[in-house]
Amino acid sequence: MMTFLHLSRKTLHITAWVLCAWSTSVAWAQDAPRVKLTTNAGDIVVEVYPDKAPKTAENFLQYVRDKHYDGTIFHRVIGNFMIQGGGYDQRYMERATRAPVVHEGREALAKGGPRNTVGTIAMARTNVPNSATSQFFINVADNGFLDPSPQQPGYTVFGRVVSGMEVVQRIKSAPTSSGGPFATDVPRTAIVIQSATLEK
Repeated sequence: MMTFLHLSRKTLHITAWVLCAWSTSVAWAQDAPRVKLTTNAGDIVVEVYPDKAPKTAENFLQYVRDKHYDGTIFHRVIGNFMIQGGGYDQRYMERATRAPVVHEGREALAKGGPRNTVGTIAMARTNVPNSATSQFFINVADNGFLDPSPQQPGYTVFGRVVSGMEVVQRIKSAPTSSGGPFATDVPRTAIVIQSATLEK
């Protein structure tokens, strides 16, 4: 009888701890800004984490407020890797951007931010770490080699898809070829971000 009571209390303690951790996680998620990307392939909702990568998240959200993404395309789609957009319109004209954002990859991970796993959103950049402007990518595979490490700066993950992964899957499966200045990986039928709106 005593053993049963002891185990029950321990179980209740563990259950309470798990529920507390879960509720904290949910509260964190509920407080996070959400952006809806309305595309001609369907809607994608991404949750952005300013507490993990504040400069990167604000950079993305400001482009959303400025309507920068409206009318841009997913210009790079690699089915076993990622889908990338936010920089070019349907005529492959590059959108003007603000100054690059400071790279926050290592800092975001140190704060418990997400890694480059399926469904996360990260900033695209050149080989220079502090070069990201408006272009972003959504991981469609677990791309651990893109994560920051002591040996490399990696790519800053600043949020994740919370709705519309079936749309992401649809986009990643689009047939691709050349288009505009790109020799490969451009969807043959343009996948357009018709609007990007801040939901909360």
